Amino acid sequence: MAKRRALSLLLCLLLLLCTACGGQVQEDDGALHCTVTIECSTVLEHMDDLKPGKADIVPPDGVLLPETTVSFSEGDTVFDVLQRVCRAQGLHMESTWTPAYNSAYIEGIGNLYEFDCGELSGWMYSVNGVWPDYGCSGYTLHDGDTVVWSYTCDLGRDVGAQQGEP
Repeated sequence: MAKRRALSLLLCLLLLLCTACGGQVQEDDGALHCTVTIECSTVLEHMDDLKPGKADIVPPDGVLLPETTVSFSEGDTVFDVLQRVCRAQGLHMESTWTPAYNSAYIEGIGNLYEFDCGELSGWMYSVNGVWPDYGCSGYTLHDGDTVVWSYTCDLGRDVGAQQGEP
């Protein structure tokens, strides 16, 4: 009987430890870090183009998430970190997988979606001031990177992204 009780106690302790860890890597002092900002300030200059009912979701300063330091693991992508920070901040984010580009495509953040502010509007990202010409799940982060998600109303021209132009 004592062996059975000890075994039950051991199993309960093991179950408690496994549940408490949640199967996720715990942060430590050696974690990698980046900053993430999510902004839609360009919409403020195009409120007349915004779909009905969307004006209330645009913050007065155009910032959905001020610069926030996020820890990540080696091999994590811009998409991984965006998912994590949106979940942690309670910020709605919707994406789809695009096989042609082998990457996630961000449809909306904070309930602001592509085409909500005109036919050339949608979400773009930059890392350290550079606008990659490939999907966010294809960009592997490095310690100290600065990620900015910007809502464009003019295919990136209004946020400083000059992709595909001379």
